[in-house]
Amino acid sequence: MNRLSAILPASQVLVDLDVTSKKRVFEAAGLLFENQHAIARATVTDNLFARERLGSTGLGHGVAIPHGRIKGLKHPLAAVIRLNHPIPFDAPDDEPVNLLIFLLVPEAATQSHLEILSEIAEMLSSRELRERLRNEADAAEVHDLIAHWQPLKSVA
Repeated sequence: MNRLSAILPASQVLVDLDVTSKKRVFEAAGLLFENQHAIARATVTDNLFARERLGSTGLGHGVAIPHGRIKGLKHPLAAVIRLNHPIPFDAPDDEPVNLLIFLLVPEAATQSHLEILSEIAEMLSSRELRERLRNEADAAEVHDLIAHWQPLKSVA
C-alpha cells in the first residue's frame, strides 16, 4: 500500500467534473471535504488558495497537487478530481491541468506529510499511469489504479 491510498477513500475520487477555473475546482474540493469530513468548505478553499499564492502546485504534464494545512485536522486527507476539460493552472510547462490530487494536512506539518507529497509527485511522474488515470471512465477504477501503484523502493 502506498501512502496516498491509505488516506484516499474511493468516495473521494471524482471523474469528469465540469468546471472552468481553479477557483471552481477548489470550491468542488471544499464541498467534497465538507460533505465527507465536516470541514467547512471555506476553510478548505481558503487554505488551498493561500498555498497557491506561494507558487503554483501544478507539476506539469496536466497534473497538480493542491494542498493546504488545516487547523484542527488530526490526520492527512486526500481527494482526486479529474476534469472534463483542462483549466489554466500556472504550471511550470504552461500546460492546463485536468488531473488534481488534493492533500489536506494538519496545521503542524510533519516529515510524513512531505513524504506523502513526494510519493504523489513520484506517482504522477509516470506518463503511463497519468494516461491511465485520465482515460479510465469509472471513479472506482481510478481509485484502484492509485491503490495498486507502488513507489520505487529506495536502497538503504
